[in-house]
Amino acid sequence: MMKNTGGYSSAVAELKNRQKTNKGAPAYSRFINRPLGRRLAAAAYVVGMTPNQVTAVSAVCTFAGIALMALAEPVWWVSVLVALLLVLGYALDSADGQLARMQNSGSPAGEWLDHIVDAVKIAVLHLAVLIVWYRFYEVDARWYLVPLLFQATASVTFFAMILTDQLRRQRQGVTGHFLKGQGTSSTLYSLAVLPTDYGLLCIVLAMVFWQTGFLILYSLLLVANLGFLVLALGKWFREMNSHD
Repeated sequence: MMKNTGGYSSAVAELKNRQKTNKGAPAYSRFINRPLGRRLAAAAYVVGMTPNQVTAVSAVCTFAGIALMALAEPVWWVSVLVALLLVLGYALDSADGQLARMQNSGSPAGEWLDHIVDAVKIAVLHLAVLIVWYRFYEVDARWYLVPLLFQATASVTFFAMILTDQLRRQRQGVTGHFLKGQGTSSTLYSLAVLPTDYGLLCIVLAMVFWQTGFLILYSLLLVANLGFLVLALGKWFREMNSHD
């Protein structure tokens, strides 16, 4: 890897001017994860990393956190460590795309790799929660339906969002993230959809050690995500139908 001659501060400033639209972005992603990812992307740019290398580091952090949650007893420090690993993995997930825009090195292969890592993450994260509940929680077996339903909700939401985005790009004949008609979302909207933010889920996972509190918060997040999915599917279908 070759180091870049530009300094870290100049890289941060340049990345700030290359941000994709925050249209529809929940509050954590918009105000915390993207700025944190920007700083990580700047550091990766200075040391000469590629976006795929950043994606790989993101995957290591994320799956290490998921594995730790599934395998270790959920004492407080383990739960906090799990959350920190997931938060770092999520920030690096933002950094790889920002680095690609900085280097003008975005590619279908890089986007594919990023989405595959996200898909695997979504497929196994809630299974790790189910394992924790089965191994360490004293709950009625019917509670196991909650993480299973959350997994299904998250998987369908991810697929629907990716498919809708691809169809929008195809219709407008663009390959980047800056689609016509997209701008910014209000702060109020970003706060309203905060419960659907993966970053918030990462923070909530720091409370896995507290059975009662985590059961309640995790279940409330499921309700919010399921409600969002129902509303979003209707909106996206109408949007796609209008393209005919």
